[in-house]
Amino acid sequence: MTRVGLLSDTHGHWDPRYAQHFAECDEVWHAGDIGTTELAEHFMAFRPFRAVCGNCDGGDLRRMFPVQLRWRCEEVDVLMKHIGGYPGHYDRSVAGTLYVRPPRLFICGHSHILKVQYDRTLGLLHINPGAAGLQGWHAVRTLVRFTIDGADIRDLEVIELSESSGQ
Repeated sequence: MTRVGLLSDTHGHWDPRYAQHFAECDEVWHAGDIGTTELAEHFMAFRPFRAVCGNCDGGDLRRMFPVQLRWRCEEVDVLMKHIGGYPGHYDRSVAGTLYVRPPRLFICGHSHILKVQYDRTLGLLHINPGAAGLQGWHAVRTLVRFTIDGADIRDLEVIELSESSGQ
């Protein structure tokens, strides 16, 4: 069983509540626009860390993390890419991969919009954790936690970070 903490679009912002909310997670996954190598190193020191670079990430982060990452977590095939779209409206940069060999779990960021949606056509779960950082137009900062247990993805939780506590 693997407990996952998922976030995206931090844009260089560290909030101590990330560590609080991900304290019981086995791994932290970041769907791009990390912002700084210092922030990436902070995450890497905290938990096993998987990430992709985003369109706002500079050269150092692009050397540290790929544009697209595919791996197996337990029995679940996972694909993560910063710009990915959503079911019925996938970005053309990843649509071919999704339609030819769909993963069981597709994760992306970029839109700053929290979205968890099952794609019945491809048989995959799509998760965009929204934006966890301060930069952007989003009104609510969000994180996601879930469990992968064998082939099951379960216990998904959305965490909203209000601005009134703990910046």
